[in-house]
Amino acid sequence: MTTPATPGPGTSRADSLPASWNPGEVEAELYQRWVDAGYFEADATSDKPPYSIVLPPPNVTGSLHMGHALDHTLMDVLSRRKRMQGFEVLWLPGMDHAGIATQTLVDRQLREQGIDRHEIGREAFVEKVWEWKAESGGTIGEQMRRLGDGVDWSRERFTLDEGLSRAVQTIFKELYDAGLIYRAERLVNWSPVLQTAISDIEVKYADVEGELVSFRYGSMDDAEPHLVVATTRLETMLGDTAIAVHPEDERYTHLVGTELPHPFREGWTMRVVADEHVDPEFGTGAVKVTPAHDPNDFEIGRRHGLEMPSIMDATGHIEGTGTRFDGMDRFEARKAVREALAQQGRIVAEKRPYVHSVGHSERSGEPIEPRLSLQWWVKVEDLARMAGDAVRGGDTVIHPKSQEPRWFDWVDDMHDWCISRQLWWGHRIPIWYGPDGEVVCVGPDDEPPAGYTQETDVLDTWFSSGLWPFSTMGWPDRTADIERFYPTSVLVTGYDILFFWVARMMMFGTFVGRTLTGDTAAPGPVPFTDVFLHGLVRDEHGQKMSKSKGNGIDPLDWVERFGADALRFTLARGANPGGDLSVGDDAAQASRNFATKLFNATRFALMNGARVGELPPAEQLTDADRWILHRLGRVREEVDAQLDRYEFSKACEALYHFAWDEVCDWYLELAKVQFGGDDEARGSERAEHTRLVLGHVLDVLLRLLHPVIPFVTETLWTALTGRESVVIADWPSDVAPSAGADESVRRVGDTQHLVTEIRRFRSDQGLKPGQRVPARIMGADAADLPADLLDQVASLARLTPAADDFVATASLEVRLSRATVTVEIDTSGTIDLAAERRRLEKDLAAARKELEQTSAKLGNEAFLGKAPEHVVDKIRGRRDVAEAEVARITARLEGMPPA
Repeated sequence: MTTPATPGPGTSRADSLPASWNPGEVEAELYQRWVDAGYFEADATSDKPPYSIVLPPPNVTGSLHMGHALDHTLMDVLSRRKRMQGFEVLWLPGMDHAGIATQTLVDRQLREQGIDRHEIGREAFVEKVWEWKAESGGTIGEQMRRLGDGVDWSRERFTLDEGLSRAVQTIFKELYDAGLIYRAERLVNWSPVLQTAISDIEVKYADVEGELVSFRYGSMDDAEPHLVVATTRLETMLGDTAIAVHPEDERYTHLVGTELPHPFREGWTMRVVADEHVDPEFGTGAVKVTPAHDPNDFEIGRRHGLEMPSIMDATGHIEGTGTRFDGMDRFEARKAVREALAQQGRIVAEKRPYVHSVGHSERSGEPIEPRLSLQWWVKVEDLARMAGDAVRGGDTVIHPKSQEPRWFDWVDDMHDWCISRQLWWGHRIPIWYGPDGEVVCVGPDDEPPAGYTQETDVLDTWFSSGLWPFSTMGWPDRTADIERFYPTSVLVTGYDILFFWVARMMMFGTFVGRTLTGDTAAPGPVPFTDVFLHGLVRDEHGQKMSKSKGNGIDPLDWVERFGADALRFTLARGANPGGDLSVGDDAAQASRNFATKLFNATRFALMNGARVGELPPAEQLTDADRWILHRLGRVREEVDAQLDRYEFSKACEALYHFAWDEVCDWYLELAKVQFGGDDEARGSERAEHTRLVLGHVLDVLLRLLHPVIPFVTETLWTALTGRESVVIADWPSDVAPSAGADESVRRVGDTQHLVTEIRRFRSDQGLKPGQRVPARIMGADAADLPADLLDQVASLARLTPAADDFVATASLEVRLSRATVTVEIDTSGTIDLAAERRRLEKDLAAARKELEQTSAKLGNEAFLGKAPEHVVDKIRGRRDVAEAEVARITARLEGMPPA
């Protein structure tokens, strides 16, 4: 359903608007009215062209941060515009079950109540989590409503709901049966606090002060075989199985193949191996190898067939070494091993503090431990190749294109994906084990064999969210939504999760797409045709927002203080493809001022009878009318072009400057003159035409702005047109630049330039902004400035007609497009010449002093040799300003009549 722009019966009165714009008083009511009217619900049976977006599911435990607010704003801009353009729009919302975050939160709450999850058991704990979700899991949804998200709430999904669980089981079995899921012992990021593997995105790196300890393996006799190695994790030497050197390092070639005894592990030796991974220029050129606790060492171990003993249990305590260090926490062991090595005289050097980067668990905060662990994996080689080929072939287009190399770097060198987690909350892996070691994968419609037990691990949260674009629409069933809205039109997300989430959706999408098309030999359709990547939201100083810095901004705080429209406009105005944006309160206040400006302008227009109706022929309009209509068409074209390219910032800039600079600052002022000051003038044809043009301009402008600032535009547009809602109004695609408007555009441009120069000249003469002075404009005929525009100049520049006895005290020449006009002004009766002269002389003395001081500094070679370049540049700027001021004030004094 769409609403035509031209009005039918209805009101368009200023009294339908409040006296001022207070967004908090209307936003909630407006949003609920939109939802109740069903504006955001998609119809799979519609014959309109489809447009679909799936919302990147926020964590059920979380609340909206600025990154979410940016995501949601941009998606809402796209979906609202497409709805107005006549598309059947589905913007599908939902939440992620957030395995680690949710389990950690509920586990903590239970412990605070004296409840141990291990005592109540898995089933009871999971039930407690569902109870928490029912009570507290709706925060995100309420916050989305506050932002104005136009999502289809009737289709809201959750990654652990019944339908999505069926999709997870289905694809797991399909991948398993295809040989793309396997179980193996590999190195993972291990959280000793959470006692589970975690993904790379859940590891946050931070610089820490540690110590770099160099110690000696082998004989204490320099004449006997020995090697010196260094590490920041001294406890890991308990798991060393080799020492690696570069194959071409002549210092150690005689040692390659020999074995050195371990200082603490009886009967344990370490082989010296030659490996090109080693940098012979770094340190001693010898590297200790702990295959079970370091990613690089693991690969060295695989290449050389080394043993890979794990020396820590799931909690990060030393175990299985047969030494006195067993049972110690890893950090306690680090200190104890150093002391034991020192007692043997093996410590060669200690560097501390030694600042180095250490990965920490995002959820629990402790340093992660690389750990060899038996886990479930997805074999990604073929899947990643299909994801890469989809972009190479143009099936999916990444915006901006500059992000493509990062995409290919990732998918072309992707490692197998660890998908198992040692948690209770999540999709339990559908693998069942028999009493004699049998292993079966059970699909959603299958029953496990009697006597079999299910795998205890759950799937990585990214596994289920990787299915999001199609599982939310009913896959594996071939639903009406799948038929109508899949593949989706665009994915909007931050570049920081391009690899973690987007890549997984692309891999799974191309895999399951084969079953959708029926062609199992070829990759299926991509899950989305466009990927728009935005940057990070930073503070006003360009710093990344974080809790530790205390510089985070709560988007809901901005909604309370400035309104949802101000939040949205600030974010959209800063959203360049792939670029970060810096925001602060000043930017939000500026956006709030913009909404207020629109409100006041529309209210003024309605008070003066502006309305939406059929526009008069162009030849019956004034130059000002033809100019603003032409500019409106140009801006509409520009906005459409920019939004089609996801250039949200440029589109918002164009609308902001058109609305503020051209409509409010110029056309409204010109319209005041055209309305006239008496009843006869206000009833004239020109005044009526102005009301129609002003109404049309505001109608189109409000529709163009609606996707970005929906609340204020809804309030104003419905008051202006008397129609139901701008949400379902037509997008003004047919508004084009006016043909034959070039001369009007030129004349109005000359008028603006002339008014601006007269205002500047008045200020130089010491006149107050509202003070009217007699004036005479000469050369207007040659400049092709008609009488109505001269009236506009006189009104806007506060000029009155020159009397017969007019005597000019000052004059100004202004070069226009076709001729130069002369403006003569009589200021004799408006300013105190003596007082003005005294003021100017005082200002001249100050300017000369500034010029003298800055020139002296810039002439001082010693100063120039020591001062930073930016300081010198600042002083040069001050000197240039002082020179200009001296010239200006001197000319003003010389032009003043004698006292």
